[in-house]
Amino acid sequence: MMREVVLQIPTLGAEQNIDIEVKINGKKRTLHYKVEIIDWEEHNGNHVDKVDVIKRVIKEYNKDWKLIEIGMPTDANIPIMFRRKGELKKK
Repeated sequence: MMREVVLQIPTLGAEQNIDIEVKINGKKRTLHYKVEIIDWEEHNGNHVDKVDVIKRVIKEYNKDWKLIEIGMPTDANIPIMFRRKGELKKK
């Protein structure tokens, strides 16, 4: 089980790649995150349920990444955060 640290990340565009270096017991590790901004119109059209869009995006996302958080939706989009699976990369 991994403990989480919450960071406020500004929304800059359709996709954000975030690499965070931390020290755990004095050893440097790198955590890799992605924030995908899902545009409702692009994925949804006007007639599909938004929950179905979110489910489809998560189901079809690269299996090397784990869902971490579904952000607050707006009328235009919703942010979804993923973290790369596997062990932490040692530095």
